[in-house]
Amino acid sequence: MSMSWNEKLFQVVIITILCLLSFVAIVPVLSVIATSFSSRLPVDMNQVTIWPIGFTFASWEYMIYRPDLWKSFGITLVTTIVGTFLSLLITAMMAYPLAKKEFMLGKVLMIAAVITLVLKAPLVPYFLTLRGYGLYNNVLVLIFPHILMAFNLIIMRTFFKQFPAELEEAAVVEGCGYFRLLFKIVLPLSKAVLATLGLFYGVLIWNQFQHPVMFLQNPDLFPLQLKIRQFIVDDSVMPDMNAGVLPNYNEYTLRATTILFAIVPVVAVYPYIQKYFVKGALLGSVKG
Repeated sequence: MSMSWNEKLFQVVIITILCLLSFVAIVPVLSVIATSFSSRLPVDMNQVTIWPIGFTFASWEYMIYRPDLWKSFGITLVTTIVGTFLSLLITAMMAYPLAKKEFMLGKVLMIAAVITLVLKAPLVPYFLTLRGYGLYNNVLVLIFPHILMAFNLIIMRTFFKQFPAELEEAAVVEGCGYFRLLFKIVLPLSKAVLATLGLFYGVLIWNQFQHPVMFLQNPDLFPLQLKIRQFIVDDSVMPDMNAGVLPNYNEYTLRATTILFAIVPVVAVYPYIQKYFVKGALLGSVKG
């Protein structure tokens, strides 16, 4: 069926607006990329916009050979993988019983979960509580506070409520208990919602900044985002530009390189789970 003139005009307007918003969003990223691959002199003279001038890998070579950066990268990578796995496990184990009508405390627990979305814990008691648990200057503070998020719990519960009851009943008849039913049947058929929430948890843990700033004072425990902050605000981590021959980089190209160093892993992973992400987000929001 052909579209009317109004529908075509509406599509053109929407596409134009989306293209403009995409351009506005991509320009800063292109500028950072261009700066990281540009020579020192053009950057000093503010000549670099969205295309590198005096193309060089000097900044990348300097950053790649910094062991402290790789250590922070390793801390962030390990905590993201472990934290995402534990978060999905705990969220699934809590969401599954909440999706069952026969679970008597389901409504009460869901109300409690929704309340946590509206009312946030005061900062000082929150800090004192986590410190009392021994999470001050402890790398586990990058994992445990994010292990269960109420919003993700609601999405997974909604997804499980739409799971075919006939399939579960057939498995119970064959002798499946609740744990075996969850791990052998339900979760293998829930790749869409697992990929969606895995992305939510992974990006949250990878990009976290508040918890490292509040709880980590030991530089050996700094995750990647806190190390980036050092490069941006602390000149002491920069090389001495006044000693000997000037290198083909400066603090601006190094900072741009560090930012990209943190962005690339997330951008690289997203295409592999994109097909599950859209499906999972829709399935988890159709029915409450």
